[in-house]
Amino acid sequence: MASVTETARRGAADARRRAGRRRRIVAVAFVLPALLLLGALVVYPVLFSVGRSFLDASGTRFVGAGNYAEMFRDPATLRAIRNSTVWVVVAPTLLTALGLILAVLVEKIRWAAAFKLLLFLPMAVSFLAAGIIFRLAYDEDPGKGVLNAAVVGVHDLFEDGASYPGARAREGEGVRRAADGAYETTGALSPGGTALPLGLVGVKPAEVPEDARPAAGAAAAKAGPGELRGVVYLDFTPGGGGRPGAVDAAERGLPGLAVEAVSGGRTVATATTGTDGAFRFGGLEPGGSYTVRLPAANFAEPFTGVSWLGPALVTPAIIGAYLWIWTGFAMVLIGAGLSALPRDALEAARIDGANEWQVFRRITVPLLAPVLTVVFVTLVINVMKVFDLIYIIAPGPVQEDATVLATQMWLVSFGGGNDQGLGSALGVLLLLLVIPAMVFNVRRFRRSQS
Repeated sequence: MASVTETARRGAADARRRAGRRRRIVAVAFVLPALLLLGALVVYPVLFSVGRSFLDASGTRFVGAGNYAEMFRDPATLRAIRNSTVWVVVAPTLLTALGLILAVLVEKIRWAAAFKLLLFLPMAVSFLAAGIIFRLAYDEDPGKGVLNAAVVGVHDLFEDGASYPGARAREGEGVRRAADGAYETTGALSPGGTALPLGLVGVKPAEVPEDARPAAGAAAAKAGPGELRGVVYLDFTPGGGGRPGAVDAAERGLPGLAVEAVSGGRTVATATTGTDGAFRFGGLEPGGSYTVRLPAANFAEPFTGVSWLGPALVTPAIIGAYLWIWTGFAMVLIGAGLSALPRDALEAARIDGANEWQVFRRITVPLLAPVLTVVFVTLVINVMKVFDLIYIIAPGPVQEDATVLATQMWLVSFGGGNDQGLGSALGVLLLLLVIPAMVFNVRRFRRSQS
C-alpha cells in the first residue's frame, strides 16, 4: 500500500514538473520574438556604437578615447550641447506648467472633453507633418507665413510705413545721399530763394497717389523773405521724353514726404510735401545757410515681419512648434492625476476660507507633485532625442545654430561629416544622458505600484 502511495506521489510530482516545463517553454516561445527584436534593434546597436566610438572615421584604427576628446573640442558639438541644455530646461518646464494650468482650467468648463480632444489632436500629427506646417507658418514672406502676416498687420495698425519705399534721388543733380540713407542738397540755400527741385526715381507711376498734381507750377514759385520753398517730384515722364533733373510739364509732385531744413547740423524746421510736391519753411533767419534734407524714413523698405528662422530665434521658434504638439499630452496626463485627487481635502480648504489660488498653490500642486514629476521627466527624455522638428524646420544656413545632440550625431555620421566614430561617441553621450532620467522614471513607477 505504501509503495502504491509513493508511486502515485512520484507520478504527481513528475506531472507537475512536466506541466511546469511546458509552461516555461510556452513562456519562452512567447517572449523569444520580443527578446530577439530587442536584441537586434536595441542591444546590438548600443554595443556596436560603443565599440565603434573607439575607432577612427574609417573604422580600421583604434583611437581609444580620442573621439570623446574631439567631441568636446569641436565648436559645433559644444553648440549642440548648449542647445540641448536650453531644450531640456525650457521645453519640459513650459509644457508641465501649461499642462497643469490647462488641466485645472478645463475642469471648470462645460465642454471639457471636446477641449481636451482639440488640444490632444496635434499628437496625432507626425513630427514630419508638424515640421512642414511650422516651416510654412514661420516663413519670412508675410504672403506665405501666417505668423509674419499677423505681425505685419499689427505693426501697420500702429505705425505707418514709408511714403515711397525704394525711391532714390538722381545723384549729381544737386542732391547727394547721406550715410544714413537720407538725401540732402549739396549747396547751401538761403531764405528768399527757391530750393533746387528734388527729383526722385525708383517709384512706379501707379504708386504715385491719385491726388498728386503736376509739379511745374510749384517749381516756378518764388519764396518770400525768411521763407524757403521747394518741390519734390517724380523725375519721370510717362511715355518717354523729358529732361533728367528738370521739372517737365507732365511730371507730378510726390505728396506726403517729410522734409527737413538743417542748419549747423541741427534740424530747425520740418514740413510735408503737398499734392503738387511743394514744401515751405517759414520764419527762417534771413541770410542763414540751410540744407534741405529728405529723411531716410521716407524711403525705408516696408516692415516684412520677424525673421523667426534666423540664427537668433530659430531655437525658440522650434521649441514653440514642440509645445504645440506636446501640450495636449501633458494636459491629459496631469488631468488624469487631478481627477484622482481627494475632493474632501480641496473642499475642506475652501470651507476654511482659502481662495482658489491658495487651494491651487497649497493643496492641488503638492498633491500632484508625483504626477508632475513623471510628466517632467518623461518630457526630458523625449526632448533629449528630438530630431525631426529641428531637421525639417531649421533652414540649411542656420542648421548649425539650431542643432542639438541628436541632429549633430546624424550630421557628423551621415550628413556630410562621414565620421561615424565621432558620431558613435555622440550617440553614447546621448545614451548616458538619457539613462539617469529613465532609471528615475522606472524606480518612481515601481514605488507607486508597491
